[in-house]
Amino acid sequence: MFIDHESDEVREFVDRTVSTVDPPLAQAVSLYYAVRDKIRYEVYGADLSRDGLRASQVLRAGSGMCIHKSIVYSAALRAIGVPSRLVLTDVRNHLASSRLRELVGGDVFRFHCLTSVHNGHKWVRATPVFNKMLCRLYRITPLDFDGTADSLYHPFDSHGREHMEFLHEHGEFDDLPYDLVIDGLRAAHPNLFADADRFAGGSLLADAHTGDLR
Repeated sequence: MFIDHESDEVREFVDRTVSTVDPPLAQAVSLYYAVRDKIRYEVYGADLSRDGLRASQVLRAGSGMCIHKSIVYSAALRAIGVPSRLVLTDVRNHLASSRLRELVGGDVFRFHCLTSVHNGHKWVRATPVFNKMLCRLYRITPLDFDGTADSLYHPFDSHGREHMEFLHEHGEFDDLPYDLVIDGLRAAHPNLFADADRFAGGSLLADAHTGDLR
């Protein structure tokens, strides 16, 4: 199980983040911001092994890309009794460095991941991925989440330029469909892999500081 919500790491993360006197929805919102801003978002060097994609290991590592962070959020939600699922989509990202575009093979990224949350009344979607500091560097408005409405990537950045658009949805999943995702990523973005289960090294922060963003 990738969403190992009963692991010590997930339980400790939840205990540090929320107060049990708060209602579940308030706890879900607090966990969203903790995952968004306290786990560093990084594509380069991402560990895509089975162990590296477990919520407990992501918390130990302290960083990850959209799949890693959505798995952690989903696990944290289940740890407080809030139902959650993973959502997998293909997106077009209009803002990326030339190097990342070259490795990806264009501006379409397959298997972008976010989280579906049941707020007690309905399912809503949350994207606790791009942390506040990177949003500032990439000139993107940070995504907020109040637990009552979807929190998805804004179609425009803070200067009115196109940022991200959703192209295709693969579905919602109770746990990560590992072979579907990894095989799909290898087929779509072979140059992004440094070896069988790890992306090429680099730094999104370094890319941003070069100013080579489109």
